[in-house]
Amino acid sequence: MKPKSTKIFGFNRNIFYTGLTSLLTDISTKMVYSIMPMFLLSIGASKTTLSLIEGIAESTATLLKAASGFWSDKIGKNKPFMILGYGLSAIVMPIYAFVASPLQVLYIRFVERIGKGIRTAPRDSLISGCATNGDSGRNFGLQKAMDNTGAIVGPLIAFALLSAFPGNFHGVFLLAGIPAILGILVLIFGIREAKKSKEQLLSKFRFRDFSKKYYLFLGIIFLFTLGNSTDALLLVKANEVGIKVVYIPLVYLIMNTVSVILAIPLGTLSDKIGKEKLLAFGYLIYALAYAGFGATNSISVIMCLFALYGLYSAATDGIQKALISDLLDANKKGTGLGIYNALLGVTLLPASIIAGLLYDHINSSVPFYFGAVTAILSAILMVAFHKCFKS
Repeated sequence: MKPKSTKIFGFNRNIFYTGLTSLLTDISTKMVYSIMPMFLLSIGASKTTLSLIEGIAESTATLLKAASGFWSDKIGKNKPFMILGYGLSAIVMPIYAFVASPLQVLYIRFVERIGKGIRTAPRDSLISGCATNGDSGRNFGLQKAMDNTGAIVGPLIAFALLSAFPGNFHGVFLLAGIPAILGILVLIFGIREAKKSKEQLLSKFRFRDFSKKYYLFLGIIFLFTLGNSTDALLLVKANEVGIKVVYIPLVYLIMNTVSVILAIPLGTLSDKIGKEKLLAFGYLIYALAYAGFGATNSISVIMCLFALYGLYSAATDGIQKALISDLLDANKKGTGLGIYNALLGVTLLPASIIAGLLYDHINSSVPFYFGAVTAILSAILMVAFHKCFKS
């Protein structure tokens, strides 16, 4: 049975409050991560170390994404996993204020990613379960827009704090816990658990219960993600072409502003024209942006490329989840979305290692060219995927 259909700004209340929780949590995380690359470099980390920290943290906690999705399907509840996952991230976020080495950052990053691993699939399953009349793209578009609104506000707060207190990274980290705690309160009091009968629960997991189309799409996602390493390298590139550390959060803001503006319209468009078409377009935009990052040393061009990267983000992130959701039976959405999120996490480790090594040992352009090539190949495969399964 679906959650109560109370509407807020035209969206199911669970969709809205889930988005608001993500907004507040993203304010917290982006306050931290918009300045984390510069902080790590300031305490002696190399670009390879920076990429490795991100890759290890994402990948080692990634099995939790599949496990939590399966258990949410098994017991028919999403909210407990969301409270635990968001709560863990809120607790550890201020601890960054007390670190002094890249290894300590890795430990905290790992724990914070455990929180994300626990909450992500059940949250996406909740959103998917609220979809009606083929509006999954629109619903996931709102989630993406709210995420990126937080990703605008967070860097702005970080910029303001660093402008007032230059070099005070630790102060930013300490204050980052406040919005995350507010997000937990919204989650607890705003979201209503959907009740399911025993017949609607998933009793056991079997790979053969998922469609061929689902697995083929995961294969395309794997290829694309292999060239889509941590966004931290984009911020490092911006700094290397001459953008001062204090302005790095504002560069990140450009990308997220574009994504916020376009996420819901593109999500709605994907429901009308087909998600596969829009994903192929998004991958081509990514290829164009990454090729530009590899080729330019101009500050003005870099700013434009971050805007283009925001367009890619709006055209893919939420829509990939929406397409996955459309391919899954109602009692397997948490599990299927968990496998998808786990694949992204597992692939980020080799992607980040490849990008970091290419950046450090060849030059700063090669990892971006590598990402552009994998994106073009993914776009071609997505077109073939659409034609193959077109009814």
